[in-house]
Amino acid sequence: MTQSPKLTGHLANFEPAIDATRQKREDLYKWFHQHPELAMQEVETSTRIAEELAAIGYDVTPVGATGQVGVLRNGDGPTVCFRADFDALPIAEDTGLDYSADPALGRMHACGHDMHTAALLGAAEVLAQHRDAWSGTFIALFQPGEETGAGAKDMKDSGLADTIQKPDAVLGQHVGTMMEGYGVGALAGPVLATCVQTKITIYGSGSHGSMPHTGIDPVVIAAKIILSLQTIISRGVDPQEMAVLTVGAVHGGDSPNTIPDSVELKVSTRTYTNEMSEKINADIARIVRGECEIAGCEREPEFEIVGSAPEFWNDEDTTATVMAAFTEQFGEQTRDFGRLSGSEDFPTIANAWGVPYFYWVVGSNSDPDAPYNHSPKFAPDLDPVLDLSTRAIIAGISPWLMRG
Repeated sequence: MTQSPKLTGHLANFEPAIDATRQKREDLYKWFHQHPELAMQEVETSTRIAEELAAIGYDVTPVGATGQVGVLRNGDGPTVCFRADFDALPIAEDTGLDYSADPALGRMHACGHDMHTAALLGAAEVLAQHRDAWSGTFIALFQPGEETGAGAKDMKDSGLADTIQKPDAVLGQHVGTMMEGYGVGALAGPVLATCVQTKITIYGSGSHGSMPHTGIDPVVIAAKIILSLQTIISRGVDPQEMAVLTVGAVHGGDSPNTIPDSVELKVSTRTYTNEMSEKINADIARIVRGECEIAGCEREPEFEIVGSAPEFWNDEDTTATVMAAFTEQFGEQTRDFGRLSGSEDFPTIANAWGVPYFYWVVGSNSDPDAPYNHSPKFAPDLDPVLDLSTRAIIAGISPWLMRG
């Protein structure tokens, strides 16, 4: 067995429980892995989480469609919330693991959310078994629908902040190949990107392909728009800033000899700040409307936001606090993974209460060429990543809850 670093100092008291619950934690992980459910459809997973929390003594409250929140009160002290997500992706698994999800399901835990869930349940049980070693309140929050960006918003809109007591901080982690080896940590400031996904409908006027002069061709308008949108980043954004614009889908017409009435574009943008995001999306709208006006479209284009993720900035003080604890516990394995252009809805949970947050990564594989998250072959090294992820939760919350 590959060992993750043992907890030391005042956290060493938790090691016997971590060892004793290892088999249960691995069995849970394999069960979640073999029972993947898509965003906002995680009924079976949610039920299992609630049952496990109740069995180890947590007060369990469902929040939203499938969200679950377990609260363990242990005397006076701070309150810390730790969030794990648990939805899967619409990808057929091709890992070859002996606990692989059935490829016929067409879905799998290709992003490590099963690991997040099992690790948090494991840490929650360890805390329940060792109440003598800490004081305060621990909130184990299990969030659905991260992959679509709907889950955190659903919990927030369903009264999370009114139902669950306000924590002093919200913490979270993600396993993945974006962290070298089995590293643990992150950095302050922008870590992931805010994202806006927009469906744009361009309305022309259909006609026969042999008589293009009798209509207004939305395909040509769409082509001009797609080319023009590329100048937003190359000519409208400071090269020192990160911004990505992608036209990911174009749909219009069914026949090679017919000019359709409309064309649909699906566009996504990613930036590190809301200010830059608003600028880029305003530029998109300006260009689309301008090209439609030039072409003489009789109907205004339509814009529908179909997905989004919030601005993501790790709080400086919270980052410094947790990273100091990581350095003490994990030594040279403590590092950051830089900044990514991917997106996450995790900040929405902390923002529901208006409290600071910190989100880190645990390296998922020793092989630097291991398949990346969202690959049908993505498979974290069960040993030692599950133990390491569990220990990282204990270490991360220790500055608030642990008795030194």
